[in-house]
Amino acid sequence: MELPKYDLHCHTTASDGALEPLVLLERAKQKQIQILAITDHDTLAGIRQFTDQDLEGIQLIPGVELTCAWNQRVLHIVGLGLNVDSEELQGYLSNLAELRLARARKVADQLISMGLPDLYQAAKEKGGDGVIGRPHFAQVMFEQGLVSSEQQAFKKYLGVGKKGDVKMEWPSLTEALAVIKNAGGVSILAHPTKYKMTFTKLRGAINDFTDAGGDGIEVSYPGMTPDHHFQLLRIAKEKNMMISAGSDFHSPNHTWTDLGKYPPLKSDENHVLNYLLN
Repeated sequence: MELPKYDLHCHTTASDGALEPLVLLERAKQKQIQILAITDHDTLAGIRQFTDQDLEGIQLIPGVELTCAWNQRVLHIVGLGLNVDSEELQGYLSNLAELRLARARKVADQLISMGLPDLYQAAKEKGGDGVIGRPHFAQVMFEQGLVSSEQQAFKKYLGVGKKGDVKMEWPSLTEALAVIKNAGGVSILAHPTKYKMTFTKLRGAINDFTDAGGDGIEVSYPGMTPDHHFQLLRIAKEKNMMISAGSDFHSPNHTWTDLGKYPPLKSDENHVLNYLLN
């Protein structure tokens, strides 16, 4: 079947996106996107803001991007087609919210130890009803003139290996996949080539992902090379995995990751939408 225009990976202010959910929805309509999955990090707060009237002209697929641990690495799993009223899923996300709050307090304490003011409350306000992450600290640092840009905040204080990069004990890959399955959803390994692994290690991650019940893999997203796209399509076919694609949209200022903007798929075989729309 010929697929409508879609984007199955994007973020709102409920996690680390720049646009309020309703504003993001209007932008998707302007981009003539017909099917949209909002996949905020570890929260459903953004999805819950919509009414049927808001969705006129666009089909919304309830989603989430779960952070989990695999072999002492962090992986992101997109869950699509979820029952947002699942008590198990809600409990799982509530626990993650508590872990993120504790981590945010530790990030603030680390920044204080480096001579910065206590930014916890300001970062918490940036997060609103959603999760608090390092991007919220970066925004506050920039707005308060503590850094020249949000990028500098990561480079100097918050990036990998910096004191503000506080590690967190994420749930395991198996736990993340189980909660998605039990909520009636489909699990997709997000942006596989962004984990800074060799393809040998990545194949190992994909093998464990499928062995643990994972359903599919993102094969198209901004920043990937054509060679990576073909390799991921080949792996998906070899392992009979569903394929998915999305912009991983966070901000309209990042024009290279705008809604609906990702490399064209060279194959729609076994596309996750064929499952979700049936």
